[in-house]
Amino acid sequence: MVDRIISATWIAPVRPENKVLADHAIAIKQGEIVGLLPLSEALKLWPDAPHEHLDDHLLTPGFINTHTHAAMNLFRGMADDKPLMDWLSNHIWPAEGQWMSPEFVRDGTELAIAEMQAAGITCFNDMYFFPNVAAEAAQKAQMRAVVGLIVLDFPSVWANSSDEYFDKGLQTHDQVNSYSLVSTAFAPHAPYTVSDKPLIRALTLADELDIPLHIHLHETAGEIEESNARYGMRPLERLSQLGLLNPRLLAVHMTQLLDAEIETLAKQGVNISHCIKSNLKLASGFAPITKLLNAGANIALGTDSAASNNELDLLSEARLAALVAKGLSNDAKVIPSTQALEMLTINGAKALNLDATIGSLEIGKSADIVAIDLGCVATQPVYDPIVQLIYSCSREQVRQVWIAGKQVLKDGLHTRIDTPRALALAKEWAAKINVPNIGNE
Repeated sequence: MVDRIISATWIAPVRPENKVLADHAIAIKQGEIVGLLPLSEALKLWPDAPHEHLDDHLLTPGFINTHTHAAMNLFRGMADDKPLMDWLSNHIWPAEGQWMSPEFVRDGTELAIAEMQAAGITCFNDMYFFPNVAAEAAQKAQMRAVVGLIVLDFPSVWANSSDEYFDKGLQTHDQVNSYSLVSTAFAPHAPYTVSDKPLIRALTLADELDIPLHIHLHETAGEIEESNARYGMRPLERLSQLGLLNPRLLAVHMTQLLDAEIETLAKQGVNISHCIKSNLKLASGFAPITKLLNAGANIALGTDSAASNNELDLLSEARLAALVAKGLSNDAKVIPSTQALEMLTINGAKALNLDATIGSLEIGKSADIVAIDLGCVATQPVYDPIVQLIYSCSREQVRQVWIAGKQVLKDGLHTRIDTPRALALAKEWAAKINVPNIGNE
C-alpha cells in the first residue's frame, strides 16, 4: 500500500532524462517517491490508495533557492535604487544593528517561507543571523532549508568574535541534526568581510562535517579593486591559494570573471548561485553564465533577499536568466527551457549536496513536488509544458506543493503557516521600523 497517488496531465521529472511524461502518476509512501509510472498502471497496482488527479497541471520537482537572506523580507522596499555598498553601509547594516533579534529572524523567516512555498520553492539556502531560529521556523513550516553558519571578522548581535561565530555555528549544526528537513552550510559572508584564518577554519570544519561552503564572491567591480589593493590579488586567486575552490564551494553572484577564472571554476567543480534580479537591481554586473555552462560549471539559481530583489520568485529568476543570457550572447539557443528547469531544480540540489534526496522526481527521492496550473489563458494552448513553464507561467499558477510528501500548499493556500498572523507581524515590524522615505532621499 502507498500513502497517496498524485497524477497530472504532464510530469517533468528532470532526471534521468529531462523530458515530459504524459498521463503519469507519482506514488508516495512515508514521504518518499516509490513509483513513477503510467496512471493506468498505478491504479491497477494500488486501487485503494488515495488518488488526486490534476488536470491541465504540470508536476515538477520543488524549486531550490540556493541563496537568500530570508529574514530580510522585513526590509523589503526599505532602501531601493542604490548601489550595493551604499545600500549595505548606509541602510541595511544600520537597520540590522538597530532591529536584529531572534524575534526579527523568526517573523521575517516565516514570512519568507510563506512567500517561497507559494512560489513553488521547497528548499532554500539561507545566510543570516540567528540561523538556529531560522532552522526552527523552517522545520515548523515543513520547509526544507540549509541554514548558513555565518562567519564575519567583526562583532554582530549574533557573535562578538571569530571563535564565538564558530562555537555558535557548531551548536546550531548539532541542533539541526535532530530536524528532518534542515541541514547546514558554513557561510563566511564575503572575502572582504572575512580574513584568511577564519576562511581556512571554515573550510576545515566543512570538510570534517561534510557540508557546503556558501560565500558571496566577485559580486562587484569594487570588490575586485579592494582585494587587489589589500591583498595584491583578485578574490578568486586568494581563495584558490587558501584551498577553497572545490566542489564543496557555492559561490554567489560571480559577476566579475575573467576567462581564465571561468575555466578554473569549472575545473575545480565550484558551484555558482546566479542571482540575476538582485545583480541587475544593484547594478552589480552580469554573471557570464553562458561561458560558465559551456565550460561545464554547475549553475543554480538564487533570489538573494527580498530587500534587494524585491521578491522571492525563483520561476521568474529562471525566465530572466535565460532571456538575459540569450541577449548578452546574441544566441537564442543558449539556456533552452529544459536547461532553465535544471537550474531551478537538480542543479540547486547538486550545489547544496542534496541531489541524492531532492532535485528530481525519481524513485527513492523525497516527494518534494510542485503542481503548476497550465490551464490559464496565459499558458494556453500547451505544445510544450516546460516551455510554457519557463516563458509564460507566473508563480500565481503554483497551486499545490508537497515537501517530503506532506502538502504545504493546497489550492494556493498554506496548510502549515498562519498567513494572517505572518502578515500582521510584518505590518507590526513596518510600524516599528518606520522608514517610509529611506529609499527616496
